[in-house]
Amino acid sequence: MAGRTSPAPTGGDGVANKSRVPSIRGSDEFDRIVQVGEGTYGSVYKAKDRHTNELVAMKKFRMGNEKEGFPITAIREIKLLRDMDHENVVKLKEVVCSKETSHNRGKGSVYIVFEFMDHDLMGLMDTTSMNFKEDQIKCFTKQLLNGLNYCHKRGIMHRDIKGSNLLINNAGVLKLGDFGLSRTFNEKDIQYRYTNRVVTLWYRPPELLLGAVVYGPAIDMWGVGCIMAELLQKKPLFPGKNERDQMDRVFGLCGTPSEALWPGCSQLPYYNMVQKPEGEALPYRLRQRFQQGGDEEIRRRMNDSAIDLLSKLLILDPSKRIQAGDALDHDWFWKDPMPCDPDKLDIRRYPSSHEFVTKKRRAESKSAGQPEAKRQQEVAAQHSGHARPAGKGGGDGRWAPGNGSSRPVPAGNVR
Repeated sequence: MAGRTSPAPTGGDGVANKSRVPSIRGSDEFDRIVQVGEGTYGSVYKAKDRHTNELVAMKKFRMGNEKEGFPITAIREIKLLRDMDHENVVKLKEVVCSKETSHNRGKGSVYIVFEFMDHDLMGLMDTTSMNFKEDQIKCFTKQLLNGLNYCHKRGIMHRDIKGSNLLINNAGVLKLGDFGLSRTFNEKDIQYRYTNRVVTLWYRPPELLLGAVVYGPAIDMWGVGCIMAELLQKKPLFPGKNERDQMDRVFGLCGTPSEALWPGCSQLPYYNMVQKPEGEALPYRLRQRFQQGGDEEIRRRMNDSAIDLLSKLLILDPSKRIQAGDALDHDWFWKDPMPCDPDKLDIRRYPSSHEFVTKKRRAESKSAGQPEAKRQQEVAAQHSGHARPAGKGGGDGRWAPGNGSSRPVPAGNVR
């Protein structure tokens, strides 16, 4: 019958059983302590649950600019994380809402509540001045690969691997965070088109730099290589100022792309932008760079097994890039010094270090006239000189209108 509705569930006494209907708690049931992140999507706060006294992270999504309802990035993040359970993936606890008031024009805010993580890798790298030992670097890298291996086996690309999205608690456990740009993929549908406006500039793989819209989880593995190299050599590997500069840095070290090395690359939209006369094509120089650069400690770290793994992560052809599961079994992880246990990282001795907080400290230090390390200046400049697309946070060098790039939006159905 038209208009007919099902009766509410009842208990044995015929009374409607409201306990079976899940309720959404209000944001006023949490005490916000301090802000630890900020971006165009909203803000992230360290908070305490009033009922359990548990520390949590609350990610607030701005709703005022949403013309089509709930933010798509929030929907994707909730949908993906609610079904994931792994020690190296941040745990989604619940979703809460603030009340609609005249102050917010009748549009309450939505918060995603996560377990609180005391640090992110970018903030920790700045706080420690990159002073990690080789067994600690192996521990971080192994945990990152564990998390990605889990995601990729479940058909999920992260699409934004970078230091500030790798969260670390005081027990030394590293977890993948910020799944707002993540997408599911289907290996059987190899021609499915995605947007290439993803991944932070410094960690963006060559296929995206050349405009690819057909890609897979190999884009995450390039990011692992960049993170691993950054930890080993104590500075970013490809700190491009813009897309043109990023291409020059990547192909200057990894060689000029060609059909012989990377079948199909000549069909990518921006292939002609990086081509040189035949006699001037750049060779693959990654191994030489790592063997010759840095001080004695860095050259010792850059042993044959480390360089071999990096060369398999930072290979131009994504179809030849090593997968997370295979990388975990690489010799580098089975040679002395072995990866330390997470609790041996001794993270507790450092103050809570998130990128947002360390950037604030740098700004305060600069305004006070105190000197800064060269790397901190470079990181601050890179993180303040680029815009992010709507729905995400922080200026970190992603492609977006306003970052100095005139790259067109790819045609077709891309997501």
